Amino acid sequence: MGAPLVMEILTERAHFMRESLNKNRTITDGMVSILGSFDHRLSALETAMRPTQVRTHAIRKAHENIDKTLKAAEVILAQFDISRQVEAKIIKGPREDLESYLAAVDQLRNNVEFFSSNKSFKSSDGVLTNANNLLAKAMLKLEEEFKQLLSTYRDTRASVLEQSLRKLGVEKLTKDDVQKMQWEVLEGKIGNWIHFMRIAVKLLFAGERKVCDQIFEDLDPLGNQCFAEVTMSSVIMLLSFGEAIAKSKRSPEKLFVLLDMYETMRELLPEIEVIFGGKASAEMREAALSLTKRLAQTAQDTFGDFEEAVEKDATKTSILDGTVHPLTSYVINYVKFLFDYQSTLKQLFQENGNGGSSNSQLAVATKRIMSALQTNLDGKSKQYKDPALTHLFIMNNIHYMVRSVRRSEAKDLLGDEWVQIHRRIVQQHANHYRRNAWGKILQCLTVQGLSSSGSGGLSTDGGTSSSVSRALLKERFKAFNMQFEELHQRQTQWTVPDNELRESLRLAVAEVLLPAYRQFLKRFGSLLDNGKNPQKYIKYTPEDLDRMLSEFFEGKPRGDPRR
Repeated sequence: MGAPLVMEILTERAHFMRESLNKNRTITDGMVSILGSFDHRLSALETAMRPTQVRTHAIRKAHENIDKTLKAAEVILAQFDISRQVEAKIIKGPREDLESYLAAVDQLRNNVEFFSSNKSFKSSDGVLTNANNLLAKAMLKLEEEFKQLLSTYRDTRASVLEQSLRKLGVEKLTKDDVQKMQWEVLEGKIGNWIHFMRIAVKLLFAGERKVCDQIFEDLDPLGNQCFAEVTMSSVIMLLSFGEAIAKSKRSPEKLFVLLDMYETMRELLPEIEVIFGGKASAEMREAALSLTKRLAQTAQDTFGDFEEAVEKDATKTSILDGTVHPLTSYVINYVKFLFDYQSTLKQLFQENGNGGSSNSQLAVATKRIMSALQTNLDGKSKQYKDPALTHLFIMNNIHYMVRSVRRSEAKDLLGDEWVQIHRRIVQQHANHYRRNAWGKILQCLTVQGLSSSGSGGLSTDGGTSSSVSRALLKERFKAFNMQFEELHQRQTQWTVPDNELRESLRLAVAEVLLPAYRQFLKRFGSLLDNGKNPQKYIKYTPEDLDRMLSEFFEGKPRGDPRR
C-alpha cells in the first residue's frame, strides 16, 4: 500500500476522534446542567416540605402525650376502685385464704400511700378515709387471727413438750410425796431425774428454742415470750422435783444424790442461760439458779449433819469379838465415796465457805468426821468389861481407818502427819492390850514368891542358901496353865481382821511370853519332873504355846473345841 493511502486513513481516524471528543464534551455539559437544575429543584422541594414535617412531629408528640395521660388516668381511676374491689375480702377475713388476704392488704396500703401523696384529686379525701377504715379493719382481723394462731401454737407445743416428758417418766412430785417414799424408790427416781434433766435441756428445750427462732425470726420479744409460755409448765414440772428433794428431811444417805443433782444443775446452767435467754424467760433462769443454790446448801448442811450423826451414833450393835465396828466401815466407805465428789465438794466449800482454800476446808471437814468417829468409838469401847478387849477394839478400828486412808485419795488430803499420828495410836493400844491381857500371866513366870527358907524346899542350884517351895511351884504352873487356857478360850473368839496386824500382835505376845516360859521351865521344870504326875503341872511345851498362840484372834464361834 502506498504512502498517500496511509496518510489518508490516519487523517480520517484523527478527524473521527476529534468529533467524538466534541460530542462527549457536549453531553457532559448537558449532564452538569441537568444535575444543577435537579439540585435546585430538590432544595426548593425541601423548603416547601419543612412546615409539613414540623406539623407531623407535633401531631406525633401530641398522640404520645394523650397516651400517657390516658394511662395515668387509668391508674388513677384504678386507685379509686381499689377500696371497692378489696372490701369484700377484708370483711371476710384471712382464715380461708391468707395469701390473697395479705395481697389485698398490700393493695390497700398502696392505695392509702397514693392518695396521701395526691390529695389534689377530687374526692380523694373520701377515698382515703374509706381506705384507712378498711385498712384498720384488716389489721384488726389479722391481729385476731395471729393471736389465735399464736395461742394454738403455744398450747400445742406446750402439750407436746409435757407429753414428751411424761413418756420419759417425769412426774410432778411434792415434798410430801418425796417424804413418804422408801429410800430405794426415791434413789431410783433421783437417778432418773438427773437423766431427764439432761435430755430436757440438751434436746427438748434446745430443739424447741430452735423451732421458735425459725418461726419468729426477727420478732425477738414475741418469740421469746412465746418460747417462755411454751416451756414454762415443763420447766416447773422438772424443777419442782428437785425442789422437793432439796426441801425434804435431810439424811446422810441423801448427800451423794444431792451432790449428783447439784453437779448436774451446775453443768446445765450455762446452757439454760443461753436457751432461756431474754426477759420473758428470766423467771425460769432464776428458778434453775435458785434450785442449784438450794441443792448446794442442803448438801452442805447434810455434810455437817453427817459429822454430828457420827459423833452421836448410839447404835447398840454388840461387837463381842472386838473387830471393826459397822459404824467404822460405814463412815470410811462414806468418806471414800465423798472423794469421788472431791471437785464438787470443793466447789461447794468455795461458794459457801468463809475464807480459806476449798482444799483445806475439805481436809478440815474430813478430819472432823474422823475425829467424831474416834470419839464415838471411844464411847462404844467402854461396853467391854475386859480392858484388853477394849484396847483391841480401838486398835482394830483405828488401824482400819489408817489403812483405808493410806489406800485412798484421802491420804493426799489428810496428809502424812495424820497417818503417822494414828499409826502411833494403833501401836499404843496394841501395847495396852498386851499389858492388860498378859501382865497377870507373866507374873506366874517370875521367881518372886517362890523362894522359901523353911524346910521342904528344893534348892535351885544345889546349895542351901535358897530354896523353892514345891507346892508354890506347882501352884504357879497350875495358875499359868489355867490363865493361858482362859486366854486361849476367850481370845481365839476375838478378831483382828487385818492379817498383817494379827500376825504382828501374835508375834509381839510370843516375843514376851515364850522366852519367859522357856526360862521358867528350864529353871524349875526339872524340880517337878522327879515328882508324881509332872505332866499335870507342866502341860505345855514352848512349841505348844506357840502353836496355840497362832490360833488367837481368829474369831472362832463360841463353843468351838480347842485344837
